[in-house]
Amino acid sequence: MEALLTTDLPLPNRRVGKVRDVYDVALPDGSDGVLIVASDRVSVFDVVLANGIPGKGKLLTRLSTFWFEFFTGEFAHHLVSTDPGDIPGISDEERRLLEGRIMICRKTRVVPIECIVRGYLTGSGFKEYLRDGSVCGIELPPGMLNSDPLEAPIFTPSTKAEKGHDENISFQAACDIVGGETMDVIRQTAMDVYLRGRDYALERGIIIADTKFEFGWTAENQLLLIDEVLTPDSSRFWPADDWQPGQEQNSFDKQYVRNYTEELVAQGLWDKTAPGPELPQDIIANTIARYEEAISRLTRTA
Repeated sequence: MEALLTTDLPLPNRRVGKVRDVYDVALPDGSDGVLIVASDRVSVFDVVLANGIPGKGKLLTRLSTFWFEFFTGEFAHHLVSTDPGDIPGISDEERRLLEGRIMICRKTRVVPIECIVRGYLTGSGFKEYLRDGSVCGIELPPGMLNSDPLEAPIFTPSTKAEKGHDENISFQAACDIVGGETMDVIRQTAMDVYLRGRDYALERGIIIADTKFEFGWTAENQLLLIDEVLTPDSSRFWPADDWQPGQEQNSFDKQYVRNYTEELVAQGLWDKTAPGPELPQDIIANTIARYEEAISRLTRTA
């Protein structure tokens, strides 16, 4: 299987993100929508790597679709369809190419804040804690270890940078950007979605240590959960039976790829700027195996 790294559909207003291609499209009811195509590109440290992971976009779409359907009736979201047959103006061959890797969604004005919920102290949050004793201005108890559970999950927003790196900010700074009332609703919704997903995943042997959500406003001023939800690209997934505080964890997520590229940085082979390095085949195969295991656990019915 070859990796799908780019698309060029005969649809208006093509936007290319780090991993997704987005187009404007009419929804089946005639209203404005967007087509989100999950490519097989891989991004680490906000840099797209030279090669992709074949089938990754389909796996992420499968899991996001599962969660959106799981949350239907509890949390308003943007997903309308995953059927390429609902896309007007493209060929049968293009529909075949898109099978399994698209979401047709309601169009929104994206809230320019990355909404991060942390249930465990790890990653950039742990580094900030070691330096300041806090994460995004939230004081934490002294003496915590890497991968320790937090007494209660915390909401730690960051900027949503068009270029360069996102930066962690305080809740008040997020309120200054988009308004306190909006952020109050977003924080509560993000926490509720995380807790619901966390508890479900833990029953299936997966710890969701932290995750990132995005939200957007419709033309009717309804706030929707958008983008991807609780995937290995937007979350840290740890096998519960392997978890041990005080160390880096085995993971089902993109951290495996990050760790490989961090080794390149440590060896002076990459400086976290474009162009990104190429992933070797063993890293690709192991990453896919980890994604597939997590998705199998989460989506199985028994």
